[in-house]
Amino acid sequence: MKKKVVAYSRVRKPAQEKLTEKFDLRVYPYGTELTDENFKKDLQDAEGYIGLEKNIDDEFLRHAPNLKIVSNVSVGYDNFDMEAITKHGVMATNTPDILNDTVADAIFGLLIATARRIPELDRYVKNGEWTESLPDEKFGIDVHHKTLGIIGAGRIGQVIGKRAHFGFDMDILYHNRSRKPEMEEKLNATYCEQLDDLLEASDYVCLMTPSTPETRHLMSSDQFKKMKKTAIFINGSRGATVDEAALAEALQTGEILAAGLDVFEEEPTSPDNPLLKLDNVVTTPHIGSSTDETEDNMSLLAADNVTAALEGKRPPNLLNEEVWEGKS
Repeated sequence: MKKKVVAYSRVRKPAQEKLTEKFDLRVYPYGTELTDENFKKDLQDAEGYIGLEKNIDDEFLRHAPNLKIVSNVSVGYDNFDMEAITKHGVMATNTPDILNDTVADAIFGLLIATARRIPELDRYVKNGEWTESLPDEKFGIDVHHKTLGIIGAGRIGQVIGKRAHFGFDMDILYHNRSRKPEMEEKLNATYCEQLDDLLEASDYVCLMTPSTPETRHLMSSDQFKKMKKTAIFINGSRGATVDEAALAEALQTGEILAAGLDVFEEEPTSPDNPLLKLDNVVTTPHIGSSTDETEDNMSLLAADNVTAALEGKRPPNLLNEEVWEGKS
């Protein structure tokens, strides 16, 4: 009898086909809750779980007593209660590296769109307002030869820095828990041990930290006040890292010039979110990795993690090594 695997939300077709060859795969759409009788029944028997955007916590794991692995179709795993998962002896995995370039493209595109006011000027043309030369008050600001400050110089942060340095001749500052000598050498990047130093010197501030208790509201009123009034803030990390009320105030009062946001504290964000009412804010709906090629490859890697675990092998992207060591 084939082992049962439950797939939830954005598990792409190539990965589903690959898993179906070896396992009894049960697929559920986004929004399926533990109150769903079929979902609950399949979780009771499942040895593998693959998915996105479902909180994997004590309650979930109590409904899935036979699980050996939970495989996130994402590099981020703030939806994983790692303490609970490890306590239950379940392996947890994610999908790093595959999405680095795609996310960097999206975030740098957001930076350019915000700086050059592209969405606003798109509406200006389409609404028939372009009847004479563009007035000065509609001008954007340059990206090239400016200073980019990256908060969180992980894999994606470094790839963003690469685009900025080599493509736009930007000076790179970075703030991170540890120094990145290779980044300093390749990108001529400068390490800022103190976040304030980066905020005060940067023309663009790009936030790329993971979401943890330590990074919650990392950017709030005090931090926005440290930035230049001509600076642009970009959030490509997670919504919880930014105090949205403080950001809205900073934008409304002119503490900073503009913001580009791919993530929000609540997703999908409410249409009543004050940030959506501001012309100096460019928004995208958490599209960092959202291309067909990258989403397929992320799902396939997540499927490989499941397959390895259920075949008694160490998954390639294991997050809680202690569980594997306890089994081996």
